[in-house]
Amino acid sequence: MKWNKDSDTILRIALNEDVGSGDITTNFTIPKSKKAEAIFLVKSEGIICGLDVAERVFHLLDKKISFQKFSKDGDEVQSGTVAALIQGNARAILTAERTALNFLQRMSGVSTMTNKIVNEISHTKAKILDTRKTAPCLRIFDKYAVKTGGGENHRIGLYDMILIKDNHIAVSGSITNAVNACRKELSKSKKKILLEVETKNLIEVKEAIENNVDIIMLDNFSIQMMKKAVNMISGKCRVEASGGINFKNVKKIAETGVDYISIGALTHSVKALDISLDIRIF
Repeated sequence: MKWNKDSDTILRIALNEDVGSGDITTNFTIPKSKKAEAIFLVKSEGIICGLDVAERVFHLLDKKISFQKFSKDGDEVQSGTVAALIQGNARAILTAERTALNFLQRMSGVSTMTNKIVNEISHTKAKILDTRKTAPCLRIFDKYAVKTGGGENHRIGLYDMILIKDNHIAVSGSITNAVNACRKELSKSKKKILLEVETKNLIEVKEAIENNVDIIMLDNFSIQMMKKAVNMISGKCRVEASGGINFKNVKKIAETGVDYISIGALTHSVKALDISLDIRIF
């Protein structure tokens, strides 16, 4: 994972949230000079993700800590897999433990769920997308985990893509009004920005087609309506399915011929992968 000032800031905030003025239990019970080694032990099968993040958490507390990875992000792991070995100052290892695990378990959970769904629709052309339904301040980590699990990233935020949703349409008066307003502003800029429109019925799909948008989102369409919409669009633009999608219905949705399937549950309903840190003092 690429590091920048923002990602380090987030990790420092997470550490400060946990450590505060100091880890009193560790500092009271463990001598300053004590050394230790620990392992990240995986306790259920899945896709590991976040090892570089966990390593960075330890190094923000103590640059001298040794972090040896036996797996890499994106690897399939089983119960009993030792993903990494950490060696160094016992206080630093114990103090960073929970913050490192919080990132590693969450990110691995996102990657695992994403990979499971991607495999379920591998016989179709559809690609799995994430959404902006991420944990506040953890978006770069959540979206990295989706990519690691085999999915693709939708827009990162409100700034890198136009997505005209139902509320924009309601305020603008129509899809046509909203699209025209966006194109007027885009004409002032040389930037190439994708324009997507959310639709809730076939009438809106027809209007979106007439406006030559880049992507049409089918929001909470039934399978039957989705098939009709895909046929109407007939390759004129890309098609995204969204709304209430899960492992139980994703296969049927993918088989309608849509290009993308966006799933908020990838990041808003994460089941953390079971991973522990087992430590030995010497």
